[in-house]
Amino acid sequence: MTPLVLFGTIATHLFGGSAGREGTAVQMGGSLADQLTKWFNLKKEDRRMVLIAGVSAGFASVFGTPLAGAIFALEWMLNRKFRWKSVFPAFWTGLVAHYVCAVFWGVGHTHYSIPEVPGFSIINFLWIIPAGIAFGLSGRLFAQTTHFFSHQFSKWISYPPLRPLIGGLVIALIVWFSNTTVYIGLGVPRIVEAFETPLPWYDWLVKTGMTGFTLGAGFKGGEVTPLFFTGATLGNALSTWIPLPLALLAGMGFVGVFSGATNTPMACTVMGMELFGMESGLYLAIACFIAYLFSGRSSIYTAQNLEGKILLFPKKSYFSIDRWFKK
Repeated sequence: MTPLVLFGTIATHLFGGSAGREGTAVQMGGSLADQLTKWFNLKKEDRRMVLIAGVSAGFASVFGTPLAGAIFALEWMLNRKFRWKSVFPAFWTGLVAHYVCAVFWGVGHTHYSIPEVPGFSIINFLWIIPAGIAFGLSGRLFAQTTHFFSHQFSKWISYPPLRPLIGGLVIALIVWFSNTTVYIGLGVPRIVEAFETPLPWYDWLVKTGMTGFTLGAGFKGGEVTPLFFTGATLGNALSTWIPLPLALLAGMGFVGVFSGATNTPMACTVMGMELFGMESGLYLAIACFIAYLFSGRSSIYTAQNLEGKILLFPKKSYFSIDRWFKK
């Protein structure tokens, strides 16, 4: 799994696929950690703990967010029984992986900033609500788009190697006719722009479609950086109607859409504070939890067991809009 997903992702980025990198890091961390179960004959419970540690290390190292990486691994794999003995390995491996990546290898990470954070008030709180709802719906759309294209490619093209060939040709034609490379690859430069200057309102929608098509066609990569792109540009677009600072809305969208698409609001809140600073923490937390509530039961991770998860706000709550999408 490790070499296949690594070189598959490199090929995806080399040829212009719209994909991220965290999926690769998480899968590499998990697959490498899983080898320990074979070498040491670990029990099922211990294997789960090692996998959580591997996921934490992969996530923490690729984004430079060790605390969020640990919480993400614990929250993502949480089911009806919380295992306290997984907490220390998750945080320890996250910190060590971040240190090795940043200090030993000297790999840097993109820096984002929210220069202006207004004082919290009832008016500002009311403005966070529609923004959070938009982020949640965007996260749901992102997950559904990826699953839709994956299903369509599997349905119409039975030979798997042919799927990325056809998908790649379509992406190449789109880039050629549109005469822009903004919406392929990681899209980090565009994310940085979203914190600084107004952008076209449709950026988030195009990136959603391009990433869903890329991953659905069988290319490898992650969804999280494209989710950051989608969220930051959606927050940027909302600044036209919502009277909050542009950078703050971009930051709220950055983590809010991720929260809605992965059902990990706590990890996303901590990630936002690690990336943007503690001052914006309250805004980020509210946006993440509202996005989580309004994203429904969708997830970019098809193996995520929502039926068995312990959820701070159950997905069957009054606030869930799944019933709106049943038809």
